[in-house]
Amino acid sequence: MKNLTKKQKKLLIRIIVSAVLFLAVFTVEHTAELNRYIILLLYLIPYGVAGYDVLAGSVKNIIHGKVFDEKLLMTIATIGALIVGEYPESVFVMVFYQLGELFQSIAVGKSRRSISALMDLCPDEATVIRNGEAETVFPDEVGVGEIIRVCPGEKIPLDGIVTEGESAVDMSALTGESAPADIYKGKNVSAGSINLTGTLNIQVSKEYSESTASKILELVENSSLNKSKSEKFLTVFAKYYTPAVVIGAVLLAVIPSLITGNVSEWVYRALIFLVVSCPCALVISVPLAYFSAIGKASSKGVLVKGSNYIESLAKASTFVFDKTGTLTTGSLSVSGIYPAEGITEEQLISLAASAEYYSGHPIAGSIKAYSGEAVPFEDIREFPGLGVSASDGNVTVLAGNFRFMEKNNINAVPCSENTTCIYVARNGEFVGYITFADTLKKNSAHTISELKRSGIKRVVMLTGDTEAAAGESAQKLGITEYKAGLMPQEKAEFVKKLCSERRKNESVVFVGDGINDAPVIALSDVGIAMGGIGSDAAIEAADIVIMDDKPEKCLEGIKIAKRTAIKVRQNVIFALTVKFAVLLLASFGIADMWLGVIADVGVAILAIINARS
Repeated sequence: MKNLTKKQKKLLIRIIVSAVLFLAVFTVEHTAELNRYIILLLYLIPYGVAGYDVLAGSVKNIIHGKVFDEKLLMTIATIGALIVGEYPESVFVMVFYQLGELFQSIAVGKSRRSISALMDLCPDEATVIRNGEAETVFPDEVGVGEIIRVCPGEKIPLDGIVTEGESAVDMSALTGESAPADIYKGKNVSAGSINLTGTLNIQVSKEYSESTASKILELVENSSLNKSKSEKFLTVFAKYYTPAVVIGAVLLAVIPSLITGNVSEWVYRALIFLVVSCPCALVISVPLAYFSAIGKASSKGVLVKGSNYIESLAKASTFVFDKTGTLTTGSLSVSGIYPAEGITEEQLISLAASAEYYSGHPIAGSIKAYSGEAVPFEDIREFPGLGVSASDGNVTVLAGNFRFMEKNNINAVPCSENTTCIYVARNGEFVGYITFADTLKKNSAHTISELKRSGIKRVVMLTGDTEAAAGESAQKLGITEYKAGLMPQEKAEFVKKLCSERRKNESVVFVGDGINDAPVIALSDVGIAMGGIGSDAAIEAADIVIMDDKPEKCLEGIKIAKRTAIKVRQNVIFALTVKFAVLLLASFGIADMWLGVIADVGVAILAIINARS
């Protein structure tokens, strides 16, 4: 009860009161001899308690021109049952219909709560430092470049860069990851994160309307506009189905009555026909399945822009990955150390790290990270585009590319073609070279393997890297098909070709980092952008946004999509099979109103439970 809304609690109380009154009246009817009109009046009490809003809603819809809906079917069926003297059935239909409505409301509410965590991303106020004083304002009143202060326990209201303080930050609402991130001076932070431990001063980098949280809110709010083909079909189906059912019921009541003369019997069968025909199980459970899927995905940091993309993802036959920044980290790491004769690997990497100590080049950072502690040389000079020269008075070290060695008359042994490397010389003599490679992300290979196991027929990797670098990464990832040395427009042309060659019920999914790959993402059937935090291009261009940079989240998305497709199929087949079977039985007078109620409300409840599971 405590998790129910006020409206749901009221409906539950009405159902209970109506059920108790129904049992009381039913008992009185079978123990006391009362006039049928008195019995009718007694049954009208639980009927009114349970269904007054259904009756009122039906009348209201008729006044506004929305005649044919499930409320009209229930109104006609229950009033008709009262007219032909089936009082208990009339009340029972209304009570069970309301029970189905309650289950539906609870199920939708649970799905909405999984979305509401996202909808509550942004706090209502921000503390901005102006003229040395802290001032509380609305987040949209804070300008770019201003400093905001976020205390422990508060949500970060705007995107920015930490200028002062250290803390652990909970980003689970954005990424779905429960482990907090360590934040310190110079680190970027995103709106919607929760500051856990220390006070932070943050320089705002984006206006409120352009913040990560605002973009996510806009995405989630608009997701309901992009409906799946199944939902669109059901909308059209219900539009024509309900009036067809009413006409069918009228014909069932009138034509056989004229032939047999047994009016009450055929009217009763027609009323059962109406009850069974109510399309609740379909028009509620199918959209609910997609809505629930979007909620589950968002809780894991996978934001889906609409149920149509869930449907397309379930049909995926081809996954195309951009390499750099998607399957790899995009940063180089030491892949091999090749010392000259008489030099150890430790000596070579130590010389290189000491020479590159003050360099800001990414390769220098990789060397220093690999070597651990390094002692810098006293005299270090950097030569842009070539390398560095370092000396401590006794030893002079050169570290750079092959041209740098040639320029200083160093007889260096070249590394393998198309391999990124730096050469090292000491006191004019070549002492070895170090090679570098783009680092695979953790679980990238596992993701590829699991995608293949899940039924994906084709996995392709695209990259602008050299053939050698691409081949090495593909081998480690378990990818047999890849294209190297591609320009952005060539990637787009390749994906466009794949989309044109796919079968009708299949789809092509492209996964990129969302910044450089926006054109390709837009061309594919389903475009997935990874690392959506802080990337406007990702949120704008993609159909699905993975809020962190973990490729395994693609598996989460496709599992949810395939599971949803199965549930939708199950609900449609189950509902139609049961309904048509009972409709047939009702037409031949075999099914009664009780079975009709079970076929309607019972099927709807089971379908709703299945959609939410």
